Amino acid sequence: MNKLSFTVLWALLVWAGATLFFFLFGHWVLVEPAADHYWLTLLLLEIGTAVFLYAVTLLYIRFDRQSNAAVKFAVCGTTVGLFLDTFSISYHSSVFASLSEGQVIAFTAWMSCAYALYLAIPLLVHYSKGIKNERKSFL
Repeated sequence: MNKLSFTVLWALLVWAGATLFFFLFGHWVLVEPAADHYWLTLLLLEIGTAVFLYAVTLLYIRFDRQSNAAVKFAVCGTTVGLFLDTFSISYHSSVFASLSEGQVIAFTAWMSCAYALYLAIPLLVHYSKGIKNERKSFL
């Protein structure tokens, strides 16, 4: 399996995991934007997403040892996920049948922030790894 296919496979697994999470638990964890605790709930979901993406990025770069692995993971994962979420949102009444319209809006808000995190966190890992390597070579 070439490196790009490996990255696409990881991207598909991350997307499938997130989609499955909201398919199974979305009606419990997503609240409508009009709810008093909407922003707190969204913030907690994004914090959980950030921790998950950080852990998955660290795991991914253990398997892909190329120097740009985290960057490749960020770009490929975001591209694959956004493409597939075009369909999951377009057919939300089938994919997320248990969600209300307000919860679908909450999901898309979460998703927008999550893709920003999907780009930012692997890039931060990449640059922090580069800074650590520079410090090692300096000493």
